[in-house]
Parts: sequence; structure tokens; C-alpha cells
Amino acid sequence: MSGQQFSRKWLAGALGLALAFGVGGYAVARAKDAVSTSHVRASLKLADPSEGPSKTGFAPVVKEVLPNVVNISSSKVVKARNQMQMPEGMEQDPFFQQFFGQQFGGRGRGGNGNGPDQQPQKQREQSLGSGVIVSPEGYILTNNHVVDGATDVKVTLSDKREFKAEVIGTDPKTDIAVLKLAGEKFNAITLGDSTKVNVGDYALAIGDPFGVGQTVTMGIVSAKGRGGLGIEDYEDFIQTDAPINPGNSGGALVNDRGELVGINTAILSHGSGGNEGIGFAIPINLARNVMGQIIDHGKVTRGYLGVVIQPITPNMSKALNLSKLEGALVSDVNTKGPAKDAGVLRGDVITAINGNTVDDSNELRNTISMMQPGQTVKLTINRNGSTKDIDVKLGELPLSKEEAANDSENGGSKESMKGITVETLDSDTAQQLQLPEATKGVVVTGVDPSSPAADSGLRKGDVIQEVNHQPVKNAAEFEAAMSKSEKSGALLLVNRGGTTVFVAL
Repeated sequence: MSGQQFSRKWLAGALGLALAFGVGGYAVARAKDAVSTSHVRASLKLADPSEGPSKTGFAPVVKEVLPNVVNISSSKVVKARNQMQMPEGMEQDPFFQQFFGQQFGGRGRGGNGNGPDQQPQKQREQSLGSGVIVSPEGYILTNNHVVDGATDVKVTLSDKREFKAEVIGTDPKTDIAVLKLAGEKFNAITLGDSTKVNVGDYALAIGDPFGVGQTVTMGIVSAKGRGGLGIEDYEDFIQTDAPINPGNSGGALVNDRGELVGINTAILSHGSGGNEGIGFAIPINLARNVMGQIIDHGKVTRGYLGVVIQPITPNMSKALNLSKLEGALVSDVNTKGPAKDAGVLRGDVITAINGNTVDDSNELRNTISMMQPGQTVKLTINRNGSTKDIDVKLGELPLSKEEAANDSENGGSKESMKGITVETLDSDTAQQLQLPEATKGVVVTGVDPSSPAADSGLRKGDVIQEVNHQPVKNAAEFEAAMSKSEKSGALLLVNRGGTTVFVAL
């Protein structure tokens, strides 16, 4: 290599190195400029260390209540799902045994499946829920569905102590269960008065959702006296938008003073399974009544009036000449019940109990259920526009619905003015409908879907026995009665599957 060539290469390398250092130096210089600006300190305004916690939040209430709310873990032994059965004749086929084995109930290769000579397999099923300590003696209120059928119940307190709990008793009709912890001097919550809860009051739902630990959610009381939801037999729910999630069942609904006003029970989720702002809690007054009976008597007994009641619709109110849309309509009277003995009649409207107004049929049902058998109540009734009082000595509600149930001329097809087709009820049709042979009336054979009858809920197979309190024995009498009611409307007494209800057209 000539000296000139070497000089050129050296010069080119030196120039490249210089450029590299130049660029690097520029980058370093820029970095120094950037770093130098970060030396300016941020000025932070810190809270005064002497200041206390927020005065507008619920922290003091929550701090007081949290130790009273517990986690409940229950378990029970259930039968495992039935295994698939091997196709008939294939039990001994080596191919099926090798590849399917115990899936089809056979032993297979090395299998130990449930053959015909073996007992069904069992497995342990577990569930989580919440509860509230309501007495220093260790009594806990929770939901029946949290411990239903459980063989083992474990309670974990807020301080992580664990106890084995005894199920003192349950009431599936209200979904209440009472548990007991061994020992005493437990931290118990203060019980409020759910009758003093108002729509718009603050509500805190406290429980252990999903088993993640104690959680508090806030909302307001959205409604009171919610019933007719089909969740429980006796419903008088407090509705709240405080989120109630899985695992919150049996937890506490408290007011802004930390008083227990309800036991969280259910949510309305439209199949999503999540919270949508509509939750329900059992009022503490109802829960306390149930708990007291369970502790004192080991079971819940309820007053029994012996009537079938139904809500009053605006059309019914008009047909019954009621001045207000309130009360409960008696659609049937048990022939062996207390109401029958006292003189209550089908078609009466019960408007008050012991002087307290009855808003609807759900309120009447709940009120009577919280009374004791043998207690005498004064019913105020509206009968054909006149008001009178009747004293009734309550019986005891039978355990099953069957026990509480009421010991309860042919013509051509006729078309009524209200969009229904009827025929005179004969003995054969009565037998098909499982009604007593002596039942009189007309059977509905068709309902026009666009008619007022369809809107009122009248169904094919219903037996109409009265029109505006006047018995109808055949299609001709029914048609005549309906013609008279053309302008005023008709109140029909309908026998549906052995139970009578009123339908207004």
C-alpha cells in the first residue's frame, strides 16, 4: 500500500471517528441540557398531618359495623352426576372398555367406574355467603339458601378467627336461617327498625362477595314493600341500588347510623348474573320475628285466615264500586277455615286489619303470617259497597299448600260480546278439568287474542261460575248476564284448576 493510499484511509477513518464523536457529543450535550432542566423541584402541597379523617364519608359507620359481618362457608355431600351408560351389549367389548372405560359405567382398563353393582359416587359441594352477628351470645342471621342442606358450616370473623357454627333453624318461606357460634361476648350489630326506613335513605351493603374479603357498597333505598317477585313465599323486600354481588347473600344492609335494617338476599339481573342496581333485602323486623320463633320454638308458626286472595286491578275496582284502589279481594274461602266460620264471603274486599289499612294482597298475606295462631284480629271489609268489621280467630298455617287449599243444562257454543267463546260445563268436561262433578258454570273454549278478555288474563279452560256476583249455570244465563254488563263492565268468578279467582272485563 502506497503512503498516499494509507493517508487517505487514515484520513477517512479519522473523519468517520470524528463524525461519530461529534454526533455522540451533540447527543450528550443535548442530554445534559435535558437533565439540567430536571433539577427544578416540584412543589407539593401536603395535607396537614393534624387533620382527622373525612367528616362527610361513612368510614366511622363502616368501622363500627365490619366486625359484625362474617363470612360463611358451607358444604354438603351430594350425588355425583350420572355417568354415561355403555350401549347395551357392549359391556364386554374390549374396544369399548379400552377407550371408554368408566365413562360408560364399566371398569374398563384399570377403571373403577360405577357399574350396576356399585353405589353412586358422591362429591362435596361448597358455597360461600355472608352473615351478621346479632347478639353477644353468638347468634347469626343469614339466608337459608346459604346453608340449605349443609352438613358443615364454618364462620370466619373479621379478625380471621374461624368457628364451626350450628344451624339452629331455617325458614325457607322467608329465606332466613339462624346460626349459633360456641361461646359468648361477641361483637353484635345494633338492630334498626325497618318500618322507619324511607325511600331515598342512604344504604350500605356489607358482605363478602366472591369470597374476596369484606366489602362495602353504597346506594340508597329505592323502594319498600316489594312483593310478587316469585323469589320467596313471603316477600316484603327493601329494594336498593347498593350493589349486592354473589357472596353478599346473608350480609348486612345498614343505614347511615350503622343500624341493621335488612338482610341482603337477591338481585334482579335479567340472566346476566351480575349487579344491575336492583337488589333486595329482607326487612330486619321480619327477620327478627322469624329468628325469635326459631330460637324460642325451633320452628316458625304463622297465622292462618283461610282465604284465597288476589290483587285488585283498576278494572276490578270499578266493577266492585271501590272508592280507592286498595285492599285484598277474597276470591275463595276455605270451607274449614277460620274466615268461613267468622262469616267472610267470597267477593269481600279486606281493607284493614286491626284498624291498619291494607294496601294490597301482598301486605295482607305478610301481616297475617307474622301473627300467631289463636290471635283474634278485626278485619274491615267492603261488601257490595258497604263496610263492616268481622272478628276472626286465626288458625295455624298448614305446612303444605295442599292442606291449605279449599276443600273445594248443555248448550251450544255461544259467542259473547267480550271476545270469548263458552260452552255449558258438563260432567265429562268437569272430570277432564279435575273439578267436582257438581260444579256449575260455563267453560271457556276460546279467547280472541285481541279482545279485552285476553288482556284480563282469561284463559281457555277457565270455568266461569259468576258474573257480577250472580251465578251462571249454562251458556244462556252467561250470555244474558254479559249483555246486562255491556256498559258497566263484568266481574267474573273463574274456577281455574280448582281455585277460584276474579277477572274483570
